[in-house]
Amino acid sequence: MPNVTNIANPAATGLGPVMGIESSCDETAVAVLDAGGRVMAENVLSQLDDHAKFGGVVPEIAARAHLAALPDLVRLTLSQAGIGVQDLRAVAASTGPGLIGGVIVGACFGKGFAIAAGKEFVAVNHLEAHALTARLPGLMAGPVEFPYLALLISGGHCQCVAVEAVGRYRKLGGTIDDSVGEAFDKVGKLLGLGWPGGPAIEKIAREGNAAAFALPRPLRGRAGCDFSWSGLKTAVAQLVAKYPAGALPRPLVADIAASFQQAVVEVMEDRVDHALAMYPRAKLLVVGGGVAANLAIRDGLERVVAQHGARFVAPPVRLCTDNAVMVAWAALERLAIGVYDGLEAAPRPRWPLEELRF
Repeated sequence: MPNVTNIANPAATGLGPVMGIESSCDETAVAVLDAGGRVMAENVLSQLDDHAKFGGVVPEIAARAHLAALPDLVRLTLSQAGIGVQDLRAVAASTGPGLIGGVIVGACFGKGFAIAAGKEFVAVNHLEAHALTARLPGLMAGPVEFPYLALLISGGHCQCVAVEAVGRYRKLGGTIDDSVGEAFDKVGKLLGLGWPGGPAIEKIAREGNAAAFALPRPLRGRAGCDFSWSGLKTAVAQLVAKYPAGALPRPLVADIAASFQQAVVEVMEDRVDHALAMYPRAKLLVVGGGVAANLAIRDGLERVVAQHGARFVAPPVRLCTDNAVMVAWAALERLAIGVYDGLEAAPRPRWPLEELRF
């Protein structure tokens, strides 16, 4: 069995560059990292405009867009990295969890590319990629060593995970209904802010009074670190329903958005406070996923972490949202210890981190 305690420097194993592919939702992304984790080139194509008119991601549209974009995006990224196909050590792709159409496109493209080029293929768990991003060289001062706590918050996920080693994860708590990103999107729609709701709510909330409305804080104070967001969404819907149909006045929208965001922040603070108490070995909290771009949430989490005498890290926004840098880095981590799924790995819409144990 390989030593999976801490791999601080994959370059020490003599690995070559790795190309990562991400297509699990509505971003098509390709990146090339050298053996030490340095980003040689990266590109992300957003499908935001394609889906905005539908108020959310349409899986079939997303999958077709990935299929159309990947060949040219791979050529462009390799060219920007200044290398040829022959220089790659391996090709990696998000193979789940995610929208299955997009996952199939990215994984099958990656496998076909690897076979044609005679390179290794690494099937990457999208959640593991988020969880390992903090170990990307240069992101933090000094090495990021195991174990640590990861908070994964996005449009599809909301969970606290003990990260014990590459491939070794223990879920401490998760949502019992909706993801926090879905809550932001639904509230954004209720307030007439469009999709995606997260950035729009954060922006207009700066104009509002966070104490204007007494919204619920689901599960706050409850044992453990599970989450629940459906009741908070319902409370906002009932609040909005009290006003006449049609567009709400901007000051009112700002107050509701600020009150909603504050409720989310306080729930996050409470749940992470419990998670750190449940896993005292962790001296670091890493937050990842698209909702991790929210500065109010970051500030709240940083306060809680400081109270536990731990460190806090939130990757740059471009590495919080779906990207291929994290996919290539997760592949490097796995290649360095010689444990990874290859061509036999099937695309999966659901792929819990706990199933990665070896």
